[in-house]
Amino acid sequence: MAAGNRKRKKLINAALFAGVALQTLAMGMGAPALAQQTSERLDSLRPNMPEDAKLLLSANELVYNKDAEKVIVRGNVQIDYGGYKMVARQVEYDQKSGRIHALGDIQLVEPGGNVVYAEKMDVTDDFGNGFVDAMRIETTDLTRLAATSGERRNGEEFILNEAVYTACTPCSTKPDHRSLWHIKAQRIVQNGRTRTIRLENARFELFGKPIAYIPVMEIPDHTVKRKSGFLFPKFRYTQKLGFGVGVPYYWAISPYMDATATVTGLTRQGFLLEGEFRQRFHNGLHTLSFAGISQMDKERFTPGTVDALETNRGMIGSKAKFDINPRWTFGWDVLVQTDNNFAKTYELSTFDGTTYVNQAYLTGLGKRNYFDLRAFYFDIQDADPNSIAENQQPAAQVLDYSYKAPQPVLGGELSGTVNLTNIKRNRLDLDSIPGVVNRYRGLEGTSHRLTAELEWKRTYIAPGGIVLTPLLAARGDAIGLNMTAPVGYTGDYNNSDAATRRMLTAGLEARYPILFVGDNSSHVVEPIAQIYARPDEQYAGGLPNEDAQSFVFDATNLFDRDKFSGFDRIEGGTRANVGLRYTGTFDSGYGLRGIVGQSYHLGGLNSFATDDLVKAGANSGLESKRSDYVAMFGIDAPSGLMASLSGRLDEKDLALRRADATVGYLGLTWQAAMTYTRIEAQPLYGSQSDQDEIQTAAAYRFHDYWSVFGAITYDINSDVISRNGFGITYDDQDTLFSIVYKQERDTDSTLANDWSIGARISFRTLGDVNVGDTKFDELDYY
Repeated sequence: MAAGNRKRKKLINAALFAGVALQTLAMGMGAPALAQQTSERLDSLRPNMPEDAKLLLSANELVYNKDAEKVIVRGNVQIDYGGYKMVARQVEYDQKSGRIHALGDIQLVEPGGNVVYAEKMDVTDDFGNGFVDAMRIETTDLTRLAATSGERRNGEEFILNEAVYTACTPCSTKPDHRSLWHIKAQRIVQNGRTRTIRLENARFELFGKPIAYIPVMEIPDHTVKRKSGFLFPKFRYTQKLGFGVGVPYYWAISPYMDATATVTGLTRQGFLLEGEFRQRFHNGLHTLSFAGISQMDKERFTPGTVDALETNRGMIGSKAKFDINPRWTFGWDVLVQTDNNFAKTYELSTFDGTTYVNQAYLTGLGKRNYFDLRAFYFDIQDADPNSIAENQQPAAQVLDYSYKAPQPVLGGELSGTVNLTNIKRNRLDLDSIPGVVNRYRGLEGTSHRLTAELEWKRTYIAPGGIVLTPLLAARGDAIGLNMTAPVGYTGDYNNSDAATRRMLTAGLEARYPILFVGDNSSHVVEPIAQIYARPDEQYAGGLPNEDAQSFVFDATNLFDRDKFSGFDRIEGGTRANVGLRYTGTFDSGYGLRGIVGQSYHLGGLNSFATDDLVKAGANSGLESKRSDYVAMFGIDAPSGLMASLSGRLDEKDLALRRADATVGYLGLTWQAAMTYTRIEAQPLYGSQSDQDEIQTAAAYRFHDYWSVFGAITYDINSDVISRNGFGITYDDQDTLFSIVYKQERDTDSTLANDWSIGARISFRTLGDVNVGDTKFDELDYY
């Protein structure tokens, strides 16, 4: 029935606005008090309706009592106006008293999606005062609020009586689900003028049992984004620090600055003070962190370590990032501490890694070029009071620039690379095994290197489908040396103050992809052959090697033009790489992949057979005319099962030199993986014994929201479990509970704590309670 006269339209508007007032009354009071994320404060008492909004009213009966000046609509009342939808059994408007009454199964759906239910509503037509009985709210972020009654006073105060609040994400699919927790309050009062919320006689209940009681608490409402005050306490427990309780205080200094200070009492070491100051600028953010403690019982740590020798310990950290413009960014990340193990021992967030990289940087990224300038200093966090490992680390400045020509050059792609590196080290870094090998991982002194390289390549498709890619590359290096010569080095070390070197490369790659299509599968077999002709590497093994120390020959770098990992070494001589690549897909969902091949040194000096300060290339499988065989195979199944195998086999007797095998399963209930790693002894590379290790990790979900998980790392040759951990978790999206135990075998006395226990309980929309560290890195791949 469409509204026709003014009185009827006034009734309809009154009924609708009453419904909106109900939503305002409910949403304005309840949810902000208990979870600020679930509410929306209305800035005016009347809904903001579009002028051209169409109103539709339907009901079984409409009665207008002229004498009593009342308008009543009854029976399946439905009102739709401006995005609001209201349903009730009866709505009555008293023109004399100016009050609106709604009765029976009231339901209001607001444009944002929140739904308000009630049994009885009585409000004034200016919506300044009124009350609602038996109200319930369901919000779009799946939180729920219920109260025996709600009341609005003087247009600025909202009151809920006997209120209950909870979050219930699973309820959207499982209506019978009951949340593990809820909050009950005798009264909740929101004051729109002071923008505060007061909880009176509130208690937090878990598993139906009260665990926390709050007589009176006043907090800012959701319109106040930042306000100074105490935050939720933090808990922790570790082996040698004891049990700790931290009390954080948040200080909102200005709209662009804030700070957090935390005092943590540790039962075995006293009080730890932590602080973090944050300042936001129009183009970035700066964070200043500090921490300090006067250790109460340093004898609990391993004797002779820096943890046991120091009493007063502290640190200061600074981190910043600024966007100069959409393409350029600069920043820094710096840590300064009184000793080299404080942040790691006390597990200070973001500062507790074994190696902390101090750096300042300037980065630019264009459509076809990249610029990165960085200065590095490495903090090695270990228990050595002499900080030998840290003093052996270099202070470095590195510039990297790459560019690709926007237009083809001679029909191909032209690219350029520039690297400038400056290294300074205060102490010789020597890994020595007497009578076997000396590896000079870093020389004392200063070195500079400027490298520039141009590369051109073009792809042709020849008749018959053969893909040919010719390549030309030219590289030059200018090197300055002011380093102490390595005493006892058997190679030909260059003692001059400066050196230059060059490398010219001509290469050709041929690929012939062959497609086989069956009734239920398709397969691509691709033979690949490469040849690179170039002169010998100049000063091979005679210059410092800082960035090309790590070297593993496997299927992933079989077809690389230069297999060294950095700029300090250059692969020289003429070499051919030959292999076969395979990919298969099946209609059943299975997938196969594989690479197998070998590399051949055809002429000139073999860079991998020359001496090197760190023995890069030794025992790598590339030091002979014919390299070892490398291969990689993998399978993926639609059931979630996957397996991969990669390895290196001796070119003469096919003896296994290196292997990595992984089997994993990813399902709805089970998640598991096992990795076996074998690395044969490489005496010249510093590894005197075989390394065989098994890593396992698994997680099992049971009983809806519960899961258990664990991981073990087993050293086969030493017959020890080097790392292990396990835990249990409950997660229904509203409540998260997790407890984790972790242990790591301390082989070099660098760990202050051999084991730790962490626990976390999190309530959606309310906050977290953490005890220690609950991260479980072994399961990160799930």
